[in-house]
Parts: sequence; structure tokens; C-alpha cells
Amino acid sequence: MARTPQDVTETELAILQLLWGQGAATIRQLTDALYPGGGTSHYATVQKLLERLEAKGCVRRHRSGTAHTFAAAVDRDELIGRRLQAMAEQLCGGSMTPLLTHLVRAKRLSARERQDLRDLIDELDRQNKGKGDRR
Repeated sequence: MARTPQDVTETELAILQLLWGQGAATIRQLTDALYPGGGTSHYATVQKLLERLEAKGCVRRHRSGTAHTFAAAVDRDELIGRRLQAMAEQLCGGSMTPLLTHLVRAKRLSARERQDLRDLIDELDRQNKGKGDRR
């Protein structure tokens, strides 16, 4: 069974966002993106953050060549799902309904976004038909 990565800090999340957006990168490339013009202390900071992310199972290190490259080992949707579930547990007793209802009401959804949401609900209803409603 795959190990669920631990939650990440905001600074670690900034590194993951870069890796999701640009793909695998070296420590130098990540340092330059996060701290333009940064020096050795910034490089060391990014290196330490990558070590923590690797220990958490969120990034993978590729050791080919002289400079190691790092790639995200957790995808964005997985992290979003974990964080939303944790938020639902913390604020709503585990129920996603109040959380989702608030998000939909708080942000004015476009007609396209509302239709996408309806399509998703219809698709989930079709998938659950015959399986029983598992919540």
C-alpha cells in the first residue's frame, strides 16, 4: 500500500507548485525561480526544503548527471483532496457538503462553471447507480 505523504508547509508548497508547473528541476533552477538573485543561503534553504519534501514522499530525486533533478511525486489533485478532506474534518465533522456549499455560494460561478458542476454531479450519480449511495 502506498504511503500517504505528510502535509506540506507553505514554503514547501511553493516548490511543489514550481515542479508541477515546469516539471523536473535542479536545486539551482528552483532557487533562481524562488529567490531571483539569491545567494548560497537561499540555495541551502531550497536544498533543505527538497530534502524534507523527499522524506515526506512528495518529491523524487533523480541522480543521473552531475546535478540532481527533482520532480513532484504527489500530484496537485491529490494534495488538494487531502487538504480539503482535512479541512472538512476540522471544520465540518468530516462532511464535505458545508465546505462545498460555502465555496459555491461565496464565489460567483460562471454559467460554464455551473454547467461543469452539474455535469460532474450527473456523472457521479451515474457511477453510483447500482452501487448504492456510499458516503
